[in-house]
Amino acid sequence: MYRYRRVVAMPRISLNLPPTIDPTKASLAYGRLAIPRLGCELKVDDLLTRQRAIRTLCDYLHDPEHIAEAVRGGIVPLLKRLLRDPDVPCRAMAAECFIVLNQHPIGRKAFIDAKVYDVMKLLFSLYEPNLVRLNAHRSIELVILNPMYAQVLVKDDLIPLLIAYLEDEFMEIKVSNLYYNPHVDKTKVLILEALNRCLAIDADAGLDANGICVFTELLIHHNSTVRYKSVQAILRLVVSDRGKVQAIEKETVPRLIHLLLDMDSEVRASAAGALAFICIITRGRYECLNGDAIPNLLRCLLSQSTRVRVNALKALTSIGEAPEGRRILQKSLKEVECLMGDKSAGVRKHARIAVNVIKWKPWDLEERCCTKSEISKLYTCKY
Repeated sequence: MYRYRRVVAMPRISLNLPPTIDPTKASLAYGRLAIPRLGCELKVDDLLTRQRAIRTLCDYLHDPEHIAEAVRGGIVPLLKRLLRDPDVPCRAMAAECFIVLNQHPIGRKAFIDAKVYDVMKLLFSLYEPNLVRLNAHRSIELVILNPMYAQVLVKDDLIPLLIAYLEDEFMEIKVSNLYYNPHVDKTKVLILEALNRCLAIDADAGLDANGICVFTELLIHHNSTVRYKSVQAILRLVVSDRGKVQAIEKETVPRLIHLLLDMDSEVRASAAGALAFICIITRGRYECLNGDAIPNLLRCLLSQSTRVRVNALKALTSIGEAPEGRRILQKSLKEVECLMGDKSAGVRKHARIAVNVIKWKPWDLEERCCTKSEISKLYTCKY
């Protein structure tokens, strides 16, 4: 006799699926038949079948060995078609598939060859859910990692489009300020990252699209990453004389001066670098003098970051070329001279240049010429 009662299997079949089967994913064919079968399922009219196929494909592409197989199998045109799908999850998953594809050179090349950008830019709209916009911007940001492909997208007017949508994202935050949405901040960071790479290729397009005003508004953002990316974009725009003039006219200089006291050292370094470029022109020097930038720049000399100290010295050197700025800096000459013995060679070099500019005095004619005859020789010219 058995001590315990034996349990006999029942003939009744359970309605629950086995624990190893995911009902949200399609069954994957074996080997080389996987991509063709998923491609067929992506074309069907049944919504549930498309959703299952796109989820399975996204997981399948995470293996780098399947990227080339998917590109050769014609998956990219099918995903491009799904970017216009009326179903939101299908659009989001299709954009996520392009994120995985664009992490590889062959995927980025297929993205450009198939002109997926023409459809992907439609997902930047504020009418799209946050997740769809986030995936779309992330896929574009991965494409422009290659400078050659970045030039292609810049020629397709990517910079004005991104600046316009960046302004829309900022306006959405100001309108819906009742709750915090982390997806919007992530989207802003991705847009700014893409813009920084594109502005390195064509800064004039950013100036034509009123980029200085948009980036200036973002300098007061609560997220330090957004502030850093924004001031970095301004730094790229003020390299040209046209950008310097726009920064002065759009009242960007006072906000850059305020950022010299930011808690983030990268923000301070980029703000000091932007001011150094603006101070190259005379109008920019006096704008910084009127904004009382010298005390904040002198504080930056005490920073532990080498980049902050170097950029602050560059800005002080440019301001010191103005007579009023030189007169103010002569009172703080010791603070600059202390950096001539800094451990960084770059800091020592720019500190030496700054000291020479601050100590410079106008050429005195009477001290150099001892006799009146020598003075008269300088003013007489024989024609």
